[in-house]
Amino acid sequence: MHKKEIISMLLAGGQGSRLGILTKNLAKPAVTFGGKYRIIDFALSNCINSGIDTVGVLTQYEPLRLNQHIGIGIPWDLDRKAGGVTILSPYVKEQEGAWYSGTANAIYQNIKFIDNYNPEYVLILSGDHIYKMDYSKMLDFHKKNNCDATIAVLEIPIEEAHRFGIMNTGEGDRIVEFEEKPKNPKSNLASMGIYIFTWKKLKQALIEDNARHEDSDFGKHIIPTMLENEDRLYAYRFRDYWKDVGTIESYWQANMELIETLPNFNLYEEFWKFYTNLDYQTPQYIGGEAEVHRSIISEGCEIYGTVINSVLGPGVIVENGAVIRDSIVMANSVLKEGVVLDRCIVAENCIINQNVKIGEGENIPNKDKPSIYNTGISVVGENTTIPEGIWIGKNCVVYGDTTPTHYDNGRLESGCSLILEGVEA
Repeated sequence: MHKKEIISMLLAGGQGSRLGILTKNLAKPAVTFGGKYRIIDFALSNCINSGIDTVGVLTQYEPLRLNQHIGIGIPWDLDRKAGGVTILSPYVKEQEGAWYSGTANAIYQNIKFIDNYNPEYVLILSGDHIYKMDYSKMLDFHKKNNCDATIAVLEIPIEEAHRFGIMNTGEGDRIVEFEEKPKNPKSNLASMGIYIFTWKKLKQALIEDNARHEDSDFGKHIIPTMLENEDRLYAYRFRDYWKDVGTIESYWQANMELIETLPNFNLYEEFWKFYTNLDYQTPQYIGGEAEVHRSIISEGCEIYGTVINSVLGPGVIVENGAVIRDSIVMANSVLKEGVVLDRCIVAENCIINQNVKIGEGENIPNKDKPSIYNTGISVVGENTTIPEGIWIGKNCVVYGDTTPTHYDNGRLESGCSLILEGVEA
């Protein structure tokens, strides 16, 4: 196997439970974003744009569609004999198998894969954040400071620091203390979950920690232990756009930010392209009576109604008289005549029949999952059918092939859920 200076290990096995029904059948990194992309596309694109051509993708929860999307890595120029992209799932060892039980445990279980390339450095990434980053600059910083580990950090408002892992630094941004979600934070340098390790040092730490913790984790175990051992850990300050789209509100907000006149996160820069695995699509079609205002309309869409401040995935059909406002509609969904969506997320392959209205009424948190659906956004899960003339309020979640008998007088009041097939959203 060819020796590599640096390889990337991309953690993509998370469920993303705070995204509710959107991650019922797929891992969070496979959720669509910005119309035609999936969340994992951004980390993969950053890798190849940074000159990193060997990527191990660690999958676990609902990996089928994520695996299909990545394939052999052709869209990202990662279909290579010497390196490229490799899907790394949990596997049977001797007499039994073992799930990945922590972020560091997942890397520990793939030491043989990493050793195949005998790298000097290993880049650890999460597959569920939206950002653009040149990892080669972070690697230069790591080398310059002779680091054992470099942790990318983002300066955040100090009043939000209690929600993050916080790095306290000394001279030259050497890390002197790590605090996980501190009540009284000493700094505002939040860990982004992006690490570069010198491989020999990390390998030793993984082996030693695995003997102590079955759920070995970078934030809980590896980093604190390296600090105790006085290893050289440095904070690399990142000053560009970065978004954790782990909640319904943050996911919706990040999509809405894409359609600003001057977006903070620009998908269209020539020098830093984002790539995705998308089947050939026909051009979009905008009908003569249609109205489209400040929206992203992907390939293959047919628009005959009105779309305002929204993001539409490939193959979406908006029929005459339909009004889509402040919403996300994913691939191949059909919005029939007279449909009105206001601040909604509609997942892939849905059919919303004539004169359905979603997103009206009072902003009442969802009764079943108030911590997930609480900001006025109603969500329709993939492959859902909503019958003609139904009224659905705010903070509602609907999933399944629903019929008029599933609704009380044709209504689903704000804060209510309709989940068929016994599925928990």
